[in-house]
Amino acid sequence: MTQKGNKYGIHRVIAPQGVLTQAAQVIDNDMEKHYSNEIICDVISLNVDSASFTQIKGACGGDPERIAEMILGIVGERGKMQNPVTGSGGMFIGRVAYIGEDLAGRDLKVGDKIASLVSLSMTPLKIEKIKQIHMDIDRVDVDAKAVLFESAIYAKLPDDMSEALALAALDVAGAPAQTAKLVKPGDSVLILGAGGKSGILCCYEAMKRVGPTGNVVAMIRRAVQGEELLALGVCHHYIVADATRPVDLLEKALLANGGAEYDISISCVNVEVCEMSAILPVRDGGLVYFFSMATSFTRAALGAEGVGKDVTMIVGNGYTRDHAEITLHELRESEKIRELFNAKYI
Repeated sequence: MTQKGNKYGIHRVIAPQGVLTQAAQVIDNDMEKHYSNEIICDVISLNVDSASFTQIKGACGGDPERIAEMILGIVGERGKMQNPVTGSGGMFIGRVAYIGEDLAGRDLKVGDKIASLVSLSMTPLKIEKIKQIHMDIDRVDVDAKAVLFESAIYAKLPDDMSEALALAALDVAGAPAQTAKLVKPGDSVLILGAGGKSGILCCYEAMKRVGPTGNVVAMIRRAVQGEELLALGVCHHYIVADATRPVDLLEKALLANGGAEYDISISCVNVEVCEMSAILPVRDGGLVYFFSMATSFTRAALGAEGVGKDVTMIVGNGYTRDHAEITLHELRESEKIRELFNAKYI
């Protein structure tokens, strides 16, 4: 009988002992080891977390060969794709190669194509070859294998859209699904980094939820992005600003909301030191949702305290119930967003 591992993958932790795989510095990525409660996949592509890929690209001067070397180096050293600077990972799509006997009752079979919905920062990964790096969409095509633990979540890839389209959307599935839970009719909502995948989908969900009395304002870096969002019908107004400059952003954001502070802000930016731009425009008693993995929660907590802001700050949990279904439904529901994603992210 095949040996059973720990539900959360602790049996794969090499160092330091006593932590979960996300916090571990090194995990066991030996794919010849088969446990009765693991799934092993042949990986097709990695979608590297936006904050992580941006950092790696900058460190490598945008050179694809150096980026490939750095990714191989990280995985070779750690047994997983976890950026040592940002701490974040990403996700993968692949084909199921092995299902442990204890998981045989799941609605899954060898050969099924799935997307992992847990971070690569905690997923045992072994890369044999990097085939191609898609610089503009943070995707890396590989020959590789990865392990999903008993506790891991995943989604079978849908039949009505391409693998690349599903991967692009599922990579950020937590953001729009959380937006759907947080935003209420009549809310004023500020979305930072609204021009990216997560930002567009958050705008779409926010518009659905605020109703005729709400206000959704998109913060972007270039006016052309704002016009694109208006044409999609996913925001009422946009502002062009730099999220690393909170005072300037605050002035523009308040002007776009009739001078009033916001009920909710959602940060989807992929660079550091943007915490106060999400906090300052929100009223006391309001919500700040940090989906960005570039967020420093120390800076956020101390920054809010320093300016006397009594706001509820929410960690950008990439999982919420039914998040994959909600996000894929958005692509089915909005032909315009589906066309945009097909044009930009695959």
